[in-house]
Amino acid sequence: MVEIQKVIGTAFVVAEFRNDENKEAHPLYRDRFVHLFLNQESKRAADRISQSFPPIRNNVRLRTRYFDDRLRLQIDRGCRQILILGAGLDTRPQRIMAEGVAYFEIDAPETQAFKKAKLEASDVDPNTNYIGADYVTDGMIGLLRRNGFDFKLPTHVIWEGNTMYLDEAAVRQILTDLMRHIESCSVSFDYFAENVIKNTTGDPEITSVVGRFAAMGAPWTYGIENLAAQAAQCGASVLDRCTVADLHRTYWPDQPLQSPLYGYYSLCTVGNAATLSSSP
Repeated sequence: MVEIQKVIGTAFVVAEFRNDENKEAHPLYRDRFVHLFLNQESKRAADRISQSFPPIRNNVRLRTRYFDDRLRLQIDRGCRQILILGAGLDTRPQRIMAEGVAYFEIDAPETQAFKKAKLEASDVDPNTNYIGADYVTDGMIGLLRRNGFDFKLPTHVIWEGNTMYLDEAAVRQILTDLMRHIESCSVSFDYFAENVIKNTTGDPEITSVVGRFAAMGAPWTYGIENLAAQAAQCGASVLDRCTVADLHRTYWPDQPLQSPLYGYYSLCTVGNAATLSSSP
C-alpha cells in the first residue's frame, strides 16, 4: 500500500479541514468517506497549518459547499461527465453519484493509489476513472483521449485549490483547451485576486498570510484581476462568481468574518457557448 509520506501533504490537510464539517449539528455538507484517509499524522499536519492561519479551515468548508452545489446543478442540467483536475483526496465521485454520470480524475499516481486502496479496503466503489499524471505538464487533452473520455458529452470540470499555485500561461492554456476540445463544458474553480499575489491590498494581515504560506513552501503565484476578460481570452463566459466572504454571510450570517482575505478569494463557474445555450 502507498504510504502517507508519498502522497502530497496538502491533500491530507485539505481533507482534514473538509472533515471538520462532519462535526457540525447543521452541516453545509456531509462527507462520510473522507475519514478513511485520515490519521493522527494528517491531523497534526492540518493543525500546524491552521495554527499559522486559523481562518483557512472555514475557507475550505465554504468552498466545498460551493463546488458541491455547482456540481449538482450541472448534473441536473444534463451533464454526463465530470472531470476533477488535481483531485487530491476529493470524494465527490463517491458522495455525489448519479445514473449515467462518469467521473474522471487526474492527479499524481501516488495520491490516486493511496485513495483507491483506502476506498476499496472499506468496500467503497471508487466510481471514477483514475488518470495518474500531471495535467499541466503531461498534456491534459491527450491524457483524456487515451483514457476513454468522451469530448462530445456535456462535461463539468472541478478545478479546486489549484490556480493559485500555477502561472498565467498554465491557467490560460488549461481553460482554453477545455473550452476548445469539449463540446459543452463548464468549469468551476477558485482563485485569489491579483493584488493578493502582488502584496498590494494594503492589508497587513493579508500580506502576512501570503508570506507565511511562502515560508511553508506553498507560495501563491497567480491571481486574477478581471475574471470576465480572462475567461473571454479562453473562449468562455462567466456563469457565476462569489467570494468566500459572500458565502460566509450567506451560510453563517451571525458569525463575524474571520479574515479580510475572504473578500479577496473567489469561486466561479465559467462555460463555453454550448453550455450557455443549454442553461435556463
